[in-house]
Amino acid sequence: MFDFDSDVEPAYIGGDLDSKQPAPASQVVTKHTQVLLTPNEEALVREQLARHYAFFGEKGMAQVRDSFVVVVGAGGVGSWAAMMLLRSGVQRIRIIDFDQVTLSSLNRHAAATRANVGIPKVTALKMNFAEIAPHARVEACSSLFSAENAPDLLAGEPDYVLDCIDNMDTKLELLAYCSHNSIQVISAMGAGMKSDPSRVQIADISDTFEDPMSRTVRRRLKMLGIQSGVKVVYSIEKPGKVQLLSLADSQKESPGDFSVLPDFRVRIVPVLGTMPAMFGIAMGTHVLTELASFPTEPLATKGRHALYVRLMRDLGNREQRRSQAEGGAQLQMNTDDCGYVLEEIWHGKSALS
Repeated sequence: MFDFDSDVEPAYIGGDLDSKQPAPASQVVTKHTQVLLTPNEEALVREQLARHYAFFGEKGMAQVRDSFVVVVGAGGVGSWAAMMLLRSGVQRIRIIDFDQVTLSSLNRHAAATRANVGIPKVTALKMNFAEIAPHARVEACSSLFSAENAPDLLAGEPDYVLDCIDNMDTKLELLAYCSHNSIQVISAMGAGMKSDPSRVQIADISDTFEDPMSRTVRRRLKMLGIQSGVKVVYSIEKPGKVQLLSLADSQKESPGDFSVLPDFRVRIVPVLGTMPAMFGIAMGTHVLTELASFPTEPLATKGRHALYVRLMRDLGNREQRRSQAEGGAQLQMNTDDCGYVLEEIWHGKSALS
């Protein structure tokens, strides 16, 4: 098995860097890792999950608790997704991220505190998770995902992989690996520079629109032979309200020297801390319903009311002409009906396309 911690220094518990007490190494977690509970512990867990048992039922919760999930990226999106999966009953989780907690992480990270600044994000999450669900098996991997280590980092028969990576090339490597190996995956598009929670949606990558990052991912996946089959959480909020922060004068001459890693973004993305949480919780909710075999049908709100009005006007004029020429009642439809026919029956396409 890949040595996840070979390239990083030991993590220290509780932010006490002077004590030099290394965090215990993460044991490898797989689909078949045993979670053993005493009768008293099981009673506590079932009480803790009582509302979810009421929602999903015994069978659904058995599937959730028997699952194994991998979350790649433990920042603002990934930390919330992993947190809610754990709180909802997932007992086997692997979290992968190479980065450390910084002060600027605290506006959006689900678990990190000031005491965690300087330690790996995955370690901060694992420490917090032990307080919420001490019976859960959590593997914290301080590693940078890549195509080369994908077979090791995604080993263990995961039921679902959550892509919470913000680097485009690495994201594509993960999605391509999952697609080519028939691993269920859901991917987060950009939550940075977004502010409208009503615009967050879930869709297949082939059905996304308005979002520049989704468009880039869709185009590059097509180049890899992947047309569809990748669920994404994205926002249809139109870009342009805020911009990437400018480089300092001292950085402009050789901007690559200031990147965390080669080929990683240098300029800082403004982030409203609530938006990554919404993306992560949306991802977690979708994964939970899939694990529990609880059917949902994500419905895209495309903001095309003006189109529906025009269709309704054209249809009304045509029906009026037909009624005058042939007699008989006109078709009774309103604007909402036109929108339903276009989106739900014709899937947003014309009869020709």
